[in-house]
Amino acid sequence: MNKKVRHFDILSIFPEAVTPYMQASILGRAQKAGMIEIRAHDLRQWSTDKHHKVDDTPYGGGAGMVMKVEPFEKAVRELSGPPPARGGARGGGRKRTRIIVTAASGKTFTQADAKRLAKYDQLIFLCGRYEGIDHRVTEHIADEALSIGDYVLTGGELPAMVMIDAIARMVPGVIEKESLASESHTQEGFLEYPQYTKPEDYMGWKVPEILLSGDHKKIEEWRKQSSTKKDLP
Repeated sequence: MNKKVRHFDILSIFPEAVTPYMQASILGRAQKAGMIEIRAHDLRQWSTDKHHKVDDTPYGGGAGMVMKVEPFEKAVRELSGPPPARGGARGGGRKRTRIIVTAASGKTFTQADAKRLAKYDQLIFLCGRYEGIDHRVTEHIADEALSIGDYVLTGGELPAMVMIDAIARMVPGVIEKESLASESHTQEGFLEYPQYTKPEDYMGWKVPEILLSGDHKKIEEWRKQSSTKKDLP
């Protein structure tokens, strides 16, 4: 049986800022193993302007520039296939694709979202710059808008990278099952328990004795007790 590869596409005017991180460590190894594929695309290649312009002044006036709807629409259509019929799957039923615009005004991304989005065959992230993206992109092209927090960044690339990192970990085979199991507290409203390694004593800062006892049952109980409950909204 052929294994399913999850595809992540990032649309940005600075794709070179994305690629190095995505090729490193776990994400890099997962790509070499054929579990995931991450591609950063220069949005300018879908501009019809002779200068490859992807932004313009805002209607109604105001400071800054707004990214245009046309390059995003053309890029998404090429990368994902034609829009689905009502109730159908984007891409003509060949694959399940989800279009995500990174926006400070979007829903806050959570671990539950990472697990949900890992089930898609393809995720396309639309990254804004300047004063933002023409709202028609969110209304008519994207399936959802997601944020990583209540603050403003200079672009959507960092949020896209954060989300891809979290989502890719949920793809079968990318992370060992045992490691994912030990992180279950983060999915149940708890932070992970404290971790220690050698040396046993450093400048008088000692590892808790229970972790040196070899009593796995007591160690497990200690870890559960040491997990801190999150302050949920």
